[in-house]
Amino acid sequence: MERWTSTLTLLCVVWSGVAALTVTIPKTEYEFARGDNITLPCSFKTIKTDPKVVVISWTVQAAVVNAKETLILTHYYPSKTTDIKSQYEGRVSLDQDIKTGKANLKLSSITLADNKIFECRIQIPGDDEGIPVDTARLVVLVAPSPPICKIQGTAEYGQNINLTCYSEEGSPPPTYKWDSQDVQRNPRIPDPRTTDKGGILSLYNITKDTSGYYVCTSRNKIRSSTCNITVTVMPPSMNIGSTAGIIAAVVIFLIILIIVIYCCCCRKKKEKEEEYAMGKREEEYHDKEPDRNGEGRQGDGGESTRDYDDSSVRSPIDRRDQYEERSERDYDRRSDYNDRRSDYDDRRSDYDDRRSDYDNRREKYGDRHERYDDDHRYDDDERRYNDRRDQRYEDDDRYDDRDRAPSNKSPRRDDDY
Repeated sequence: MERWTSTLTLLCVVWSGVAALTVTIPKTEYEFARGDNITLPCSFKTIKTDPKVVVISWTVQAAVVNAKETLILTHYYPSKTTDIKSQYEGRVSLDQDIKTGKANLKLSSITLADNKIFECRIQIPGDDEGIPVDTARLVVLVAPSPPICKIQGTAEYGQNINLTCYSEEGSPPPTYKWDSQDVQRNPRIPDPRTTDKGGILSLYNITKDTSGYYVCTSRNKIRSSTCNITVTVMPPSMNIGSTAGIIAAVVIFLIILIIVIYCCCCRKKKEKEEEYAMGKREEEYHDKEPDRNGEGRQGDGGESTRDYDDSSVRSPIDRRDQYEERSERDYDRRSDYNDRRSDYDDRRSDYDDRRSDYDNRREKYGDRHERYDDDHRYDDDERRYNDRRDQRYEDDDRYDDRDRAPSNKSPRRDDDY
């Protein structure tokens, strides 16, 4: 009895499915290239041989769960009126024939936005049983755009990095595959720890051998596209930031070293100049003054007429000790420089005084030389005068001799008288 009941129920279901309204889209998925003009077929069967009213509608929804449906158009028979939504105006039309049960949707210039699920629905009054709806997915084929390759992480010894590859366009969604070559352009066997999933190539505990060339291929049903990236693994100490820091530190150290050496050289030079200047001053104070016109300025005892007190002259060693004491008291450079400059001015003033004294002595020497020349002129005049006087005396003697010349006459004697 139960067997006959089950058989009867099955026959009723089959009969109702054959006799009721049935809407059919031949395929569940249609693939077309972007920019094509396409037709999505839809047919229906009804138990009414000449239906008086038929309503045909097409809707679309995104291929995600719980996506909202959007109405594309609605056609009314027998008025043959078609209402089309504004966003599809000019792009869609309905190819319908009620007698043959045709309700095809025509869509022109498809884009990636049309990559959705389309639904065909038929409504006939008095025939609301059966399957009034059927759906199909439209897949808009788009070649993958050139992928973008990037490195995530720092390419240093012992680090983990990711190589990413992504195409902004591609329908159906492209698949990604990474290939690598070493620095000599030889194919490389991937490390067992390396993972390649969804366009992300993960490299763990990288070393120098990880360096090389990496190529990513983005592929779908239409065609493929590639991108490549070069990986150079460096030691931690060779990264740009550390290298720049080391170079800057070395440059600063060299500058400081040059400044210190220069200051030391200047300091030694100053000390030598001070020692030399003080030595010269001490010699000048203790030496005898030069002779004037061959006559020394010494007294009767052969000693100098001018005596200097040695205690008034500081030795170079004392000055150096004093300089070192000032340095130990931590004077700043400016003060020390001013002290040395003042000392230099004093020495210069002393030098000017000695130069003035020398000029005075030279002037006195010139006066004496002039007087000496005058004395020599006086002696010459006197010598010429004496010569003239001696000549005159000689003339007088010759005249007297002439007067005393002997005569033939004998001198007269007193006896003759």
